[in-house]
Amino acid sequence: MGNVALMIRAMGHTVTGSDENIYPPMSTLLLDAGVSMMNGFGPQNLDPAPDLVVIGNRMSRGNSEVEATLNQRLRYISLPELLKQEVIQGRTSVVLTGTHGKTTTSSLMAWVLESAGRSPNFMIGGVPGNFDAGWQHRPESPYMVLEGDEYDTAFFDKRSKFVHYLPTALVINNIEFDHADIFASLDDILLSFRRLVNTVPENGVIAVNGDDPNATSVAENAFTPVETFGLGEGCRWRAANTSYDADGTNFTLLRDGIPLAELRTTLIGEFNLRNAMGVAVVAHWLGLGWDQINQGLSTFINTRRRLERKGEYAGVTIYDDFAHHPTAIRETLRALRLRHPTERLWAMFEPRSNTTRRSVFQHELAQCFSEADLVVLAQVDRLHDLPPDQRLNPEQVMQELQQQGAIAYYLPTVEEIVQCVAANARAGDVLITLSNGGFGGIHAKLAAALEDRPLPIEQESHS
Repeated sequence: MGNVALMIRAMGHTVTGSDENIYPPMSTLLLDAGVSMMNGFGPQNLDPAPDLVVIGNRMSRGNSEVEATLNQRLRYISLPELLKQEVIQGRTSVVLTGTHGKTTTSSLMAWVLESAGRSPNFMIGGVPGNFDAGWQHRPESPYMVLEGDEYDTAFFDKRSKFVHYLPTALVINNIEFDHADIFASLDDILLSFRRLVNTVPENGVIAVNGDDPNATSVAENAFTPVETFGLGEGCRWRAANTSYDADGTNFTLLRDGIPLAELRTTLIGEFNLRNAMGVAVVAHWLGLGWDQINQGLSTFINTRRRLERKGEYAGVTIYDDFAHHPTAIRETLRALRLRHPTERLWAMFEPRSNTTRRSVFQHELAQCFSEADLVVLAQVDRLHDLPPDQRLNPEQVMQELQQQGAIAYYLPTVEEIVQCVAANARAGDVLITLSNGGFGGIHAKLAAALEDRPLPIEQESHS
């Protein structure tokens, strides 16, 4: 909402907004841009009456400002519909979707176009490392890059957000069950993706991860040309001669078995290799040359909180990642292991998404930490908001991890986690925090506790 407010303000509109718990850095960005903010909700925030009320998907009936909007017969709209009407229509819309990797892939797509001189408009749910913000408005540009979120649109429109984004070029990275608070099953999610596929024009393109049966299934009856990418023999676009190092990945891109380009991406791991391939396929379709595509891939700085190195403290390296789904956790740890093949690896996970708080991934969570030597599970967020039979059982996760040979701790509070790390981490260890929230400010607390330790602890290699 904040990024869209900034974009609409940059287009010349007067923008005000209501929210709770307004805080920096977004509050500072909004105020500096001339966006007036009201802390809290109420009918008074609609006086004088605005020309248009944009209602976010966190708002529901019963909210005093929502009720006032309806009672006063004001014109209102959802955030995705606003984007559609104001910045997407009439442009080549490049939409990047999937259960995992949306933010990274859309950031990479925007940078590949930017580095090639195409100056795209974009709207991304993060802060791309090559840009100063998660949005860019270029009125003269024919391109709009969007992170395609499958979450619902608004209380009055329960379709996925991405059905409003009018994709000319669509990337489907992968599809798994997620968002258990709004989707009853994987079939419901697949239906949303089929609806999206059905909006792509005949003269567009759909790039699909050919190694993911769910992703390929939703594009089976597309009216649009479908390009499959991946590592398997059945994919039209494949990566060969792949090599990983601490700073990225080199690979040869094949089409129909014929080598087309030698590429390097700053991203690491198989998951990110597919992300880069999807971007390369669409960028090529948009008319970029392979040198231009490689320039973007090889100079990309990943979005914050995507395997982000926070620093080294008393010989202990700390990373942060947004991963909050078993598959994302597994692939993040695999990528980190490629970067640190011999070090002892700690994984600290805060279950706080609407899916991982539930028991739906009870067993999968215990399986996804196989690359870690030590696993710390924090308190399950808002656990008592769920019926007892739907709650994740952290003790059971710990038992399964210990049976697999991992050292596992269930430490509900950040303070307990910090104490455990300060007492047990060795110089040379690598720690990663995994959460889609702030994790109680754990990074600063870990750094301080490690730096304050009286004596360094002897380094021990990963076995």
